[in-house]
Amino acid sequence: MGVFGSSGVRGVVNEDVTPGYVTELAIAAGAELGGERIALARDTRRTGRMLADAAASGLASVGLDVDRLGPLPTPGLQFYCEREGVAGVMITASHNPPQYNGMKLIGADGMELTRDRLDRIEERLATGDGNDVTWETVGVASDVEGVPREYVESVTAAVDHERIADADLTVVIDPGHGAACGTSPDFFRALGCRVHTVNAQPHGHFPGRNPEPVAGNLDDLCAHVQATDADVGIAHDGDADRAMVVDETGSLVDGNAMLAALVDAAVEAGDTVVSAANASQRLVDVVERADAELRLTPIGSTNIISRVRALEADGKTVPVAGEGNGGVMFPDYRIARDGAYTGAKFLELLTDATASEVVAPYDDYHNVRRSARYRTDAERTAMLDAIERTATEAVADLDTTDGFRLNYGDGWVLARPSGTEPVIRIYAEARSQDRAAALAATFTDPVERAVENATAR
Repeated sequence: MGVFGSSGVRGVVNEDVTPGYVTELAIAAGAELGGERIALARDTRRTGRMLADAAASGLASVGLDVDRLGPLPTPGLQFYCEREGVAGVMITASHNPPQYNGMKLIGADGMELTRDRLDRIEERLATGDGNDVTWETVGVASDVEGVPREYVESVTAAVDHERIADADLTVVIDPGHGAACGTSPDFFRALGCRVHTVNAQPHGHFPGRNPEPVAGNLDDLCAHVQATDADVGIAHDGDADRAMVVDETGSLVDGNAMLAALVDAAVEAGDTVVSAANASQRLVDVVERADAELRLTPIGSTNIISRVRALEADGKTVPVAGEGNGGVMFPDYRIARDGAYTGAKFLELLTDATASEVVAPYDDYHNVRRSARYRTDAERTAMLDAIERTATEAVADLDTTDGFRLNYGDGWVLARPSGTEPVIRIYAEARSQDRAAALAATFTDPVERAVENATAR
């Protein structure tokens, strides 16, 4: 995996990601993207302004005028890029903890850059080919006001807001102190919902919860849904390109069940759905029942976006794409993940049923996710060697689209290195929690032994 990984550049600030490094990245990106202007936004991390300043300097040094949008969800930046016809730079580490930060790059079409384009930027970074301009033609940075409001208006117009308003819903929004603090509460009010909020104050340390919207981080949201007798809760990650749902009982909805429900509502015979190598059997079942086709990619939004683009160029209809982590795309809207739009599309399903009833048909499987952290390249190599040995010796169907996925008929397990953190991700799914845990142990046990042996050397 290159510098930009599966979803941009991320690392611990002033260790992996420094202002100098961000400046170099911005110079390489700006030189490759070209044009006269470029947009720059950030999430709410404490280091966001510092790194945005560094990026603005690098972009200006190659002759680009910089539209500084301030704190804004990544999909808000994408909206602005598409509307203005300019490329964009997003300073964010998405769901990573507060000590992390990084960069995503957006094209003038409002979509993340293709792998080929990112590779060219990485080549410029490696060679120092930034094409600096003379002092007379350096760019100028200008603050742009009002983009959060304009983004909210655009998303409101893109969903069935009358249908949602007619459902008379009470919604609890948890932006997790991230970029959606300034947009999602207003958006769901604009849809006619009664809105309560939790963790809705922008804060670079994320004091209420860590940015990733997963079980263990959403206890406050679950409790608030119960306390307010709300119909649903919606949680975002740090840059708000993802959304997870809590049902009316205060229970977190499995992201795979949410994705299956959204696909089921949109897919028709002959359509193609795109997901990642860790796609749930729930999704497989929905696509098969609809007489549609499922295409899998390596994990990461960049890979899914590239596949959707290629399929649409080939004349295929892709109504929904995404992963079970709340990162969902509706290509008719934009080939990009948008947490606010995803949350609204789920609300459209609540006209005649509760949230728990909507996802009940897709609740037959249990998922387990484990992470094994490595500290050195030697540990990483030992872990991956152990995974490969286990996979090749297993009595199961092996899929190597991304890492090693073993399909056992009654469940599956996948192990792959993360593209954004120094960890090996292990995913498992089965019809019982015990079976899913046992499948996860297929890889976690040899990985743990490999780390112990590498450390003992």
